[in-house]
Amino acid sequence: MIADHFSLLRPKQWIKNFFIFAALFFSKKAFQFDLTIKYVFCFGLFCMLTSSIYIINDIVDKSKDQLHPQKRNRPIASGKVTVKNGMMLSLGLVSISLFFSYFINIKFLFICLIYLIMNILYSLYLKKIVIVDIFCIAIGFVLRVIAGSVIGNIIISHWIIICTLMLSLFLGFTKRRHELMLLDEKANYHRPILVEYSTLFLDQMISVVTTSTVIFYILYTLSQDTIEKFHTNKLMYTVIFVIYGIFRYLYLVYKKELGGSPTIALLTDGPLLINVLMWVLSVGIVIYL
Repeated sequence: MIADHFSLLRPKQWIKNFFIFAALFFSKKAFQFDLTIKYVFCFGLFCMLTSSIYIINDIVDKSKDQLHPQKRNRPIASGKVTVKNGMMLSLGLVSISLFFSYFINIKFLFICLIYLIMNILYSLYLKKIVIVDIFCIAIGFVLRVIAGSVIGNIIISHWIIICTLMLSLFLGFTKRRHELMLLDEKANYHRPILVEYSTLFLDQMISVVTTSTVIFYILYTLSQDTIEKFHTNKLMYTVIFVIYGIFRYLYLVYKKELGGSPTIALLTDGPLLINVLMWVLSVGIVIYL
């Protein structure tokens, strides 16, 4: 019973909330203990908020998830957790996260409210609008980065915002492609918006955002503002990890059919996980040493 309710929170998806730490990491303040503890606390609050939204989405999509070969095993779709209990848990998590967010600062609370409202609208309506559904996913990642900047009153580079947007669009389009290929003729029954997509269209969009992600990251590492902030141009050498990471993920999408969940792909694919860790380490060395 407890395990089913905990599974409802989708703890594996909490890894997405590490985007909150981007502002802290690139501000060169990650070793300020009090500030880092504050970020860890806010990370927990945002995990509660995102989990509450996952529950709402599971409740709204219960009948459709039951037709999905994987999602039908989710607690609500399988009947292991009732809709009533799920709703009560969601409301409790929302209340706790928003209450404590107010004491962080009003800007953080505002970002949390925007994230909550946008995702509720996404669950009820926006996910039915072609392309807009992908942008909602992408904006969710951008809001995480912005939330991280307001937690510590840190000004974050506009290049990081753009790179986050492009990377999340990349993940969103590959996710839709995976769903389209996995469900095939049943795609319309599980997610009606998939009718508006085709593998050809999605492949074109993936190509565009893949190229854009790499280009914008290169521009970030070579921008004068970045060089002046970190007093070095060596950040450009970390581009190799970004390029490999994207290529590896494309390999997983097209050859291993793991594009349905970036989190699962990251946690289960050794080379991809090692590459991400090496990117973090190399960036850390460049900007902190």
